[in-house]
Amino acid sequence: MLEINAEQTTTENRSDMLVRGVAMQGQVRVFAVRTTKLVDELQHRHQTYPTATAALGRTVTAAAMMGAMLKGEEKLTVQVNGDGPIGKIVADANAKGEVRGYATHPQVHLASNSEGKLDVAGAVGRDGFIHIIKDLGLKEPYRGSSPIVSGELGEDFTYYFATSEQTPSAVGLGVLVDTDNTVLHAGGFIIQLLPGLSDEQITKIEKSLSVLPPVTTLLDQGLELEELLGQIVDDVQIMDTHPIEFRCQCSRERVEATLISLGKQELNELIEEEGQAEVVCHFCNEAYQFNKEDLTTLVERLET
Repeated sequence: MLEINAEQTTTENRSDMLVRGVAMQGQVRVFAVRTTKLVDELQHRHQTYPTATAALGRTVTAAAMMGAMLKGEEKLTVQVNGDGPIGKIVADANAKGEVRGYATHPQVHLASNSEGKLDVAGAVGRDGFIHIIKDLGLKEPYRGSSPIVSGELGEDFTYYFATSEQTPSAVGLGVLVDTDNTVLHAGGFIIQLLPGLSDEQITKIEKSLSVLPPVTTLLDQGLELEELLGQIVDDVQIMDTHPIEFRCQCSRERVEATLISLGKQELNELIEEEGQAEVVCHFCNEAYQFNKEDLTTLVERLET
């Protein structure tokens, strides 16, 4: 099992944080988040290569902000399913700021793109879909999806909000990876336009976005999240602030339940053929070991 060093010296010392608020006299909804430590922990747990780190990091950053749009015990899953070599990227988030994620092929790294940056679009692919599944406590979960339009992910989530949720939005996501593969900065923002904005106000926002430096550049300059938002919109009023953290819901008890669900016959075959089992959580890479005695106990539980 991998050990996570809680005192990474290459990541910024400030804790991961999300802010939520309004701007421009309440006519714009704003979110901004710092996810440096979250993405760095995922890099360590999954041993992601730089391009995969950036792609996974952008996805969990978007998920963290979308989680802040939920309430109470609600939660969501983001699936980025493109045709690139990284395969599927999955992120879970909830209203409490708890986030986790993984990529099917974490050891993906490509040559820099034409702008000299990590080729996230090349890893994700430019054909496929983003799927959002929200557990809102109803009988059936909400499901939304939209096509991948660029593979850079910021543009793809922008398109998702516009087409699937009918909310004109601007999404910025960034991950800066150091030469030793650690995460220097990660974060993002979502700007959502509400009804009533004038054409002049919309043009002003668009102009601000067109000259905005990358999110990681602003974080590297030491800007607070509220200041980052102030680079895009006027009159930012922060309504809520809460921490963001990696948290996985897996446990030995849940893994036992999964094994039991295989049924008596398959468990007995596993005992006879392998004599043991190892189950690894996709999200946190935690490995759960079950010896022959453990598996026999599970079979006995099925018989009672």
